[in-house]
Amino acid sequence: MFLKKVEGPRAVTLPDGTVLTRADLPPEQTRRWVASRKAAVVRGVAYGLIPLKEALEKYGLSEEEFESWVEAIEKHGESALKSTALQKYRQL
Repeated sequence: MFLKKVEGPRAVTLPDGTVLTRADLPPEQTRRWVASRKAAVVRGVAYGLIPLKEALEKYGLSEEEFESWVEAIEKHGESALKSTALQKYRQL
């Protein structure tokens, strides 16, 4: 088996004891962003699995978009990332 050389860790242990690996992150060509994929990227950045700059480049995200995901999770939990919940959690 060949392992691609990457900067940083290949896996991190989250506070709840689960392990998040680079294989758990969404594919680079992801175009349909469901809540679980958004949350995986946010957790990956938050716990040092992938640097923010790399995540933004890899997934074609803007800093504002990524920060809105982080803010939604902090304020309302991962369920706030669901597109059907936008009206419920969006502040007018």
